[in-house]
Amino acid sequence: MTVYLTGRRPRLRPTLRLRLTLLNGVLLIGAGAILLLLAWLLVGDALRPADQLQPGTIVELTDGRTIDARQWQEQVVQAHSRELLAKGLVALLAISVVGVAGAYAVAGRALRPLHQVTSTARRLGEATLDQRIRYSGADDEVAELAGTFDAMLDRIGGAFEAQKRFVANASHELRTPLAVMRTEIDVTMADDEADVAEYRRMATVVRDASERANNLVDALLVLARSEAQAGRRLARKAPTDLATGASAALSAMRAEATRLKLQVDTSLEPAPVVGDPGLLERLAGNLVENAVRYNHLHGRMWVRTGSDAEQAWLVVGNTGFEVEQSDVPGLFEAFRRGGRERTGARGSGLGLSIVRAVCDAHGGTVTAVAQSDGGLEVTVTLPAADTTPVVAASAVVGL
Repeated sequence: MTVYLTGRRPRLRPTLRLRLTLLNGVLLIGAGAILLLLAWLLVGDALRPADQLQPGTIVELTDGRTIDARQWQEQVVQAHSRELLAKGLVALLAISVVGVAGAYAVAGRALRPLHQVTSTARRLGEATLDQRIRYSGADDEVAELAGTFDAMLDRIGGAFEAQKRFVANASHELRTPLAVMRTEIDVTMADDEADVAEYRRMATVVRDASERANNLVDALLVLARSEAQAGRRLARKAPTDLATGASAALSAMRAEATRLKLQVDTSLEPAPVVGDPGLLERLAGNLVENAVRYNHLHGRMWVRTGSDAEQAWLVVGNTGFEVEQSDVPGLFEAFRRGGRERTGARGSGLGLSIVRAVCDAHGGTVTAVAQSDGGLEVTVTLPAADTTPVVAASAVVGL
């Protein structure tokens, strides 16, 4: 019995080991009792040879006494039956004690990984997420449970590490513009000979830094909003068109594309979907913005939209620096820019992570393919507007 102590009276509760032992004991004792009963009945039937003799047959015993054969038979049957019953009960008791003790030991050994799971779960904390059960016994259900628990800990540990990196990177990204603003203000205020031009220059730097911080905060809010609505739990659903969002994004980036003298190829066919228009517009804007930002002079970018009966898609590709295909999944992590973390590159590094989160919220997928001559092509696929919304889905980053 296991005693669970609470704030009130202690409560006795049978453990799984004890219940398995009792079950094995009941089955063993029941089987032994049935065998003893069968033996008793068989012995009683077998010890009746006098039934074949003529009535009145006399049997002479070794001590010289004579007795009726049938009366002698009844005495023999009763004596042997009592002896069989007595010895059988003793044997059944011994077998039951040994069997129950063995069942208790075997159940304890079989359930040992469960105790390891319990003790590991009790020890788990942020500083002990590296602990695992590492069960090495037979390949049975217990091994499957232990392996599943270890795999769950791997996922939780990875999520914690990703969360730590996210917080650290977000702190760094926010601290940088704040440090720039404070430095500029302190330097300018300490200069007694600073004129209006110097103050204007300082104000321009502070404005740019504050805009960068504001854009980062906005991106973090969009990312948090998108991840909170994962699995098609959208707070807002309305008919919208991916082609409309792509067209608006192209218009917003037209000046920058013209400055870089980019060749822009578009094929914007209707791509109706149902979802959050603001998030979908941000998705298209991030893809087009990245295609322009990470392009090169006289480069090329292409934007295509379309749909069929089942799904709608948005494809945004661009030329640019070379990207290894093995580095592509990392681009969808927060604060990753072209496979590099928190460099001096432009942008906050949240663009593709927001795209992934928005796809997840709408039950879609996002895949990216590195171009052989440099650049990246990203394809977003969402359920078409006239299809039944999926209850749960995940955005898959394809290789």
